[in-house]
Amino acid sequence: MAREKTTYSCQGCGNTSYKWLGKCPDCGGWNTFIEEKAAPRKKSDPRRPESSAHPEPISSLRITEEDRLQTGIAEFDRVLGGGIVPGSAILIGGDPGIGKSTILLQAMSALAVKGLKVLYVTGEESSRQIRLRGERLGAVSAGLLVYPETSVERIIEAFKEIRPAAVVVDSVQTIYSEALESSPGSVSQVREISARLTVLAKSMEVPVFLVGHVTKEGAIAGPKVLEHMVDTVLYFEGERGHAFRILRAVKNRFGSVMEIGVFEMKEEGLREVSNPSEVFLAERPEGASGSAVVSSLEGTRTILVEVQSLVCPTLFGMPRRTVVGVDYNKVMLLAAVLEKKAGVQLANHDIFIKVAGGLKLEEPAVDLGVLAAIASNYLDKPIEPSTVIFGEVGLAGEVRAISQVEPRIREAAKLGFKRCIMPRDSLKGMKGRRDIALDGVSTVKEALEGLFSLSVARKGPI
Repeated sequence: MAREKTTYSCQGCGNTSYKWLGKCPDCGGWNTFIEEKAAPRKKSDPRRPESSAHPEPISSLRITEEDRLQTGIAEFDRVLGGGIVPGSAILIGGDPGIGKSTILLQAMSALAVKGLKVLYVTGEESSRQIRLRGERLGAVSAGLLVYPETSVERIIEAFKEIRPAAVVVDSVQTIYSEALESSPGSVSQVREISARLTVLAKSMEVPVFLVGHVTKEGAIAGPKVLEHMVDTVLYFEGERGHAFRILRAVKNRFGSVMEIGVFEMKEEGLREVSNPSEVFLAERPEGASGSAVVSSLEGTRTILVEVQSLVCPTLFGMPRRTVVGVDYNKVMLLAAVLEKKAGVQLANHDIFIKVAGGLKLEEPAVDLGVLAAIASNYLDKPIEPSTVIFGEVGLAGEVRAISQVEPRIREAAKLGFKRCIMPRDSLKGMKGRRDIALDGVSTVKEALEGLFSLSVARKGPI
């Protein structure tokens, strides 16, 4: 008998090898190679019918207005670009228990209430467990069909028979194809399942949601090609100690990837937060040093959030730097600028930075606010509670102009802030306002002198 050919596939990146390797040469993962039977090669058929497609000028291609499905969950629809596009494949990932299945069950129930028929395929839970969770969330409707199945062939049959308005597969790592002999969750199975469901979704013009597991590093498990196959990739972010959850799009062919959705985890499910700024600033301490309110732009939404800092003398030879919610390297650059250009001696001090509410800030406009929070705790001088700060900081100590200034000022004024520290170049062409004072600064030293009414350089180390 002929010996069956086997290959070894990396479960992290999909790299294949004809022998087992302890370390993957592509992604560097250890003990990620698993033996799989090689799939037989399909011979090309010379009698295969020719495709009817032919090259056309892009100017002659006809387009139609996208008829998006509205779930009624405004934050969910915002991240998707305004609703669900028919025929799209959407991959959603996140840590276990973060709320992936919860938000999808609520969204599918909202579609079912409108009279649409939706199919919820579960490979991890039984029908009884889905019903119990649906009762807790208030997501029980006759149009929501639950199908506990792990075979993709049977799922496709139900897909074609029911012809639902939307389909959820929870999760893609539990589904297998009978054409492959590898175990569910392997690279070949995940790639095959995703490809077949994506093709079916586009041919039938039905949106498909795929729930994906994540690795310990936070990336979606399986080959990276999985994210290339689908149209939209969503990540659920949040910390277990916080009730807030952030839904962020990292890929979206039908909308912006800059939008985020903010939810609050309640006993009855996820509740959308329509005004995140007010929620994130609700528990801000009064008169505490090291606290600064910064303005961050997430897509078309302006969010005001509190950045907290703690600076204290180190007890060891090497100072500690702990950062949560902001890029670590950015904080190190800002600390170096603060020491070199403003005379704040931080070489023998521990620095701890935290963004309240569990939000992650990546925009350059938060630089000046983070820097001000560090200086505030170092000097033990609180920043005026009615002051909001934003601006990009360069390595020469200059404060650079940023984009979308007027929405930031408008949001700050709406929440009752009376003063705004911002780049001086951003004030050009702006009209004066009566409801909020606009103070333009051009250097870091000038900003700190305006905030604390002293020259930081003359103060020297504590």
